Amino acid sequence: MTTTGRWLAARWRRGPLAALAGALPLFAFPAPSLWWCAYVALVPWILLVRTAPTDRRAAYDGWLGGTGFMLGVHHWLLPNLHVFTFVLAALLGLLWAPWGVLVRRFLAGAPSGGRVAAALVVVPSGWLTVELVRSWQGLGGPWGLLGSSQWQVEPALRLASVGGVWLLSFLVVAVNVAVVVLVAVERSRVPAVAGLLATAATVSAVWVWAPRPAADGRVRVAVVQPGVVHGPGERFAREEALTRRLAGQDVDLVVWGESSVGFDLAGRPALTDRIAALSRATGADVLVNVDARRSDRPGIYKSSQLVGPDGPTGDRYDKMRLVPFGEYVPARSVLGWATSVGEAAGEDRRRGTRQVVMDVAGGLRAGPMVCFESAFPDLSRRLARDGAQVLIAQSATSTFQQSWAPEQHASLAALRAAETGRPMVHATLTGVSAVHGPDGRPVGPRLGTDASTSAVYEVPLASGATPYVRLGDWPVYGALLVLGVAGAAGAVRAVRLRRTGLGGPPAPPARTAHGSPARPAR
Repeated sequence: MTTTGRWLAARWRRGPLAALAGALPLFAFPAPSLWWCAYVALVPWILLVRTAPTDRRAAYDGWLGGTGFMLGVHHWLLPNLHVFTFVLAALLGLLWAPWGVLVRRFLAGAPSGGRVAAALVVVPSGWLTVELVRSWQGLGGPWGLLGSSQWQVEPALRLASVGGVWLLSFLVVAVNVAVVVLVAVERSRVPAVAGLLATAATVSAVWVWAPRPAADGRVRVAVVQPGVVHGPGERFAREEALTRRLAGQDVDLVVWGESSVGFDLAGRPALTDRIAALSRATGADVLVNVDARRSDRPGIYKSSQLVGPDGPTGDRYDKMRLVPFGEYVPARSVLGWATSVGEAAGEDRRRGTRQVVMDVAGGLRAGPMVCFESAFPDLSRRLARDGAQVLIAQSATSTFQQSWAPEQHASLAALRAAETGRPMVHATLTGVSAVHGPDGRPVGPRLGTDASTSAVYEVPLASGATPYVRLGDWPVYGALLVLGVAGAAGAVRAVRLRRTGLGGPPAPPARTAHGSPARPAR
């Protein structure tokens, strides 16, 4: 085989390997929930990238690995978006191209102890920056953040109360980098071991000294999950029947799932009266979710609306962050063709403009979010700062009922609860309903995708503010600072090399009188 042929063969082998290596972390997320594999899942990808012969190849491996990662955590979209899923994954995978260059710059060859020590901070910071950028709603939002795979690990939940899901992602990547060094860089294992010990010390310190939510009473919250019911009329009737079963159970709040009401209540007074009757029968306000064209303004909204014994209380929250392609098509004039190859939204939903903390009868203050919004740490943190005592996510995953999506979506409630020190109720129309206490631990049984029932949860309340609520996304700011310092140090080094003549391009070979390159003396 010619040199060019061997180069092409190696190139095409590396590509699929990079994509497969990037997809490995998907097993750490629900439904498999092999949380422990997150701490080694990036190792094959990093090992591959560090052997890239050039920065360009490292960027290419980073891009393909990022594409595999995005396909892995969003694979359940394939039956609906079809080929467009690959297009989106490839576009978002580009965010990992600079990360691939960082990996090569700090871990290629036989790095010194100093480079390894820097890699333990810089490489996770690069990953965190990628997560920050792709968390923007217009790029799909923060679904599948690496740290969210640790939702069922109690020490990880304690860390989340200090630095949110961002701190978890940082430490998971740092552990992967340390494992790579232990496996592949024998001469610099001391910094890797020191990094692992520092991570263990950080977790231990947070476990001992981080403030825990202070118990502040209990409330009884009922979740109504009708399951897959076709048609808004039949669905409403099923929810009505399930809610009537709660009469006499001394509940404080009844929660229905996303799109539980398919008609505008202002235009359907008979439906409003039926919900008010349920409130009187159960002795509790009913939080419904209306997915309908509004009579008081143009367009379709998804709105959380509280209904008491006398009708709507006036508390209403319009969903602010919509699902790209599911509820609106970004740049519809350009990407509108997506509606012809998948189940993209035929008409864009309208957005709300502000978050709302609702005053429930009995003195409870509830902070609603709708479906996809439970993935955004800043929304739940803001609700906690505004005085919400319980966080509520109204969701529906009927389109993805047989996939891993319902379990993964429900797991986010544990993180949001731990981050804010406020219990969270994840109530679904269809999917998986779950309740988590202020420390992120589960409260009562989960309702699976096959459930069509109502359930009452004794939800513990808590007071006080977690460090994450007070300080915000400080791990992200720290990561940006680290990258800035690393970039500045690299620029200074490049200038010094250029001044000494060691950093410039190699001199061209000398030529003989006949014009051919001179052969070096032997």
